[in-house]
Amino acid sequence: MAWQKFVRMPNVLATVCAWCGRGRIASTWGCVVGDKNTAEAQEAGRGEAADRDEGADRAGRVVSDRDADVRDPSTDLSQKEVDASGSTRVQPGRRKSRARRVLLGALVLLAVGLLMVAGGAWWVVDHYTGKVDRISSVFPTKVPEAAQPAPSKGGQTFLLVGVDSRSVLPTTGRDAKAPEWKYGAQRSDTMMLVHLPADHSGAYVVSLPRDAWVDIPGHGRAKLNAAFSWGGPPLLIDTVQRLTKVRVDHLAVIDWDGFKKLTDSVGGVDLVVDGASRHMNGTQALTYVRERHDLPRGDFDRTHRQQYFLRTLLAKVMRPSTFSNPVKATKVLDDLTAAVSVDDRLDDGDLRALLWDHKKVRPGDMVFMNAPVKGTGTISGQSVVLLDSDAGAQLWRAMREDTVDIYLQSHDADRLGATTP
Repeated sequence: MAWQKFVRMPNVLATVCAWCGRGRIASTWGCVVGDKNTAEAQEAGRGEAADRDEGADRAGRVVSDRDADVRDPSTDLSQKEVDASGSTRVQPGRRKSRARRVLLGALVLLAVGLLMVAGGAWWVVDHYTGKVDRISSVFPTKVPEAAQPAPSKGGQTFLLVGVDSRSVLPTTGRDAKAPEWKYGAQRSDTMMLVHLPADHSGAYVVSLPRDAWVDIPGHGRAKLNAAFSWGGPPLLIDTVQRLTKVRVDHLAVIDWDGFKKLTDSVGGVDLVVDGASRHMNGTQALTYVRERHDLPRGDFDRTHRQQYFLRTLLAKVMRPSTFSNPVKATKVLDDLTAAVSVDDRLDDGDLRALLWDHKKVRPGDMVFMNAPVKGTGTISGQSVVLLDSDAGAQLWRAMREDTVDIYLQSHDADRLGATTP
């Protein structure tokens, strides 16, 4: 590369100058050696040799002065002092000059190494952000002005949708073979509002019950997950924004089958179930997050299981050991980017900025909770979840105002604990 040649050039020039200096000195002194094999040549050449010796001395002093910066002071007697015993000692100034050159060379090598590492890291980030699949036309367009939520006062809010299509083909991500949405075919099994505060200190993840009984624009009241089934991402975003008055800045969609592959890539996850630790592969973990009928709180425990699994998987992905093996790291990053799709408003530059801004955030900095509810009920023969509109209004206001941390200090929330049932 051009910059590598530029960095190496000073060392090359210094080497060439040093050898050239030595060559000139050797050729000068070589004139004195001559051919003295015969006595006649010795006799005839004594006077001329003496003259040449004197000229050579003068030339040698000129060359020595000119090339002092490239000669090794440790081998040049003219740059040493002789003590009383006749031994030589290198002058302190020359020793410091040589040390400075060594230090400069080391600094150049260090700079080159840092540039190579930084360049490699940038390539990895740029490469994998470019591999994340984009979904077009996800935001609602025919929404009355009065129903449009105002932008939040700080941070960003994502709507994370987990699709449980039960399809043999992936429905989202780079490996998608089935359509991302087909009327009545897919269900949004998981819906989470993820708020990223402006100070980049963490993340607040609020699960919305899929069976929440809500108003769906153009369809009346129904379960929340019906919005995705009937109208795809645009109708779901419109429904959530009208429900919470929170502006959805971006959409992220995952298929749980994609996270099954990611789980296997990191070597499985360790989850505590009923007080006992269990190691699960991708298939077992998928069964774990789908279970709800045998759980004490039904769907509420199910959403906590989803949160617990995501938190544990993220912690496993972010371990240094994951990236110490290049082969494993490549597999993990390939499966991660293949399992997720985002809206096309989030371009590669935005995604890189998002990763950079939150580079210090770890799973322990993320707060998971369920949306406030009153309980469950049966409406039109359907088992539904009844949201607590008053308690929910306070949480959604805190999200709009970027003050969720203050909200949690004074409100009891259904937060995810260290483990789940």
